[in-house]
This record gives sequence, structure tokens and C-alpha cells, in this order.
Amino acid sequence: MQEGAWPRGALSARLPRWIRRALVLAALLGTGTVLLWWGASGIGEWLMVADALEPAKAVVVLSGRVPFRAMEAASIYREGLAPEVWLTREVVGPEEQALDRLGVPFVRGDASNRAVLERLGVKPEAIRVLAGGVWNTVDEMRLIAAELGRDGGDRVIIVTSKAHSRRVRATWAALVGAPPKAIIRYAREEPYDGRSPTTPGAGGATPGMPWTCRGRPLGS
Repeated sequence: MQEGAWPRGALSARLPRWIRRALVLAALLGTGTVLLWWGASGIGEWLMVADALEPAKAVVVLSGRVPFRAMEAASIYREGLAPEVWLTREVVGPEEQALDRLGVPFVRGDASNRAVLERLGVKPEAIRVLAGGVWNTVDEMRLIAAELGRDGGDRVIIVTSKAHSRRVRATWAALVGAPPKAIIRYAREEPYDGRSPTTPGAGGATPGMPWTCRGRPLGS
């Protein structure tokens, strides 16, 4: 051993036990943080799913993320894969009610989506707003399935956001199953950073809380 060198383990032996434990805990937490960040960076990409397109009874634009979902639906319609475009309509919330009391005009999401569809070449008579307000994805899946049942359709194309596509597929499978079959597509032109799905361009939801709409939990 060189003169002046510390014997192996001498330094740790001089430190109080609680300090040694704190250092070990800090090292473990640091490693865990790095691993968590590495895993979360791939969640955004994992959330994105897109089924192969097939001819269907209709292409449905879920509420939210105007105009990107409607833009995608218009593209699918122009390809001749569906003769109709269906829109869902959110229940009027307290924000809209307050604006109405104040006499401040507001444009509903389904009205904006209709305008986008018509601007992109969808015939007005091919656009249908489904009757019944929706609070969340569960409401939308049930409404779409009921409409398919009335019309005798066995297949529908559902357009949502990139960050919501996997849970829309899972919600349909849990509530409806197949048949009827739901073909899930996301809005390709929607800004989205899959490496950071909690950013504003991610569709307004974090990976851990994608199951709410208008502040209501899924299934409420």
C-alpha cells in the first residue's frame, strides 16, 4: 500500500451508517430516474396504433383536436372507403353555458368539423351528426355501435388523435368487441412528439391519464 493511501473500505467505515444508507438510496433513486425517463420516452410511440384501411359503413370523427381528425376523415372519404362521415357531439359543458349566458358566441366542435369536411370536398349530405351528446370515449363507442346496429353496418373507421388511438381500440374491444369491426386510425397531420407525449401537441392528455374527457372519468 502506498504511503498516505486509504485502506479499502476505510472511508466508508468512517462514515456514519445513516450517511452510507443515504448515499446508497441516492444512487438507487438516480438509477431509477434514468430508467424511468428512458422508458417514458418510448410511451408516446407505443400509444400510436393504426389499423389497415378497409371499406366501411362510415368514417367517424371523434370529438376534439379540431381540425386534424376531420382532415384525416376527409382524406379517407375521398379515397372512396366510406360513403358517409359521422360526427360526435360533446355535451354542452359549464364553459359553453357560461358563454351563452354572457351572450358570447362560440362554435361547437362538430360545427367546426363539418366546415372542415365540406372545405375538403365531403358532400354536405354525406355528413351526419350522431344524435346524443357524449362526455367521453365510452359514450362515443356506445353511440357509434348503436348507430351501426340501426344501419346494419358491420364495419366502421374511427379517427382519433395519435396519443389516443391505442386506448380507443382497447375501449371498443372491451365494450363492443367484433363484429362490428372498428378500424382505428389517427390524424396523420396532428402535431405530436412521440418522445414527449405530455407536450401540448400530444392531444391534451398524459400517458397516465388518457381516460377522461371534460374532466369526467372514463365510464362516468
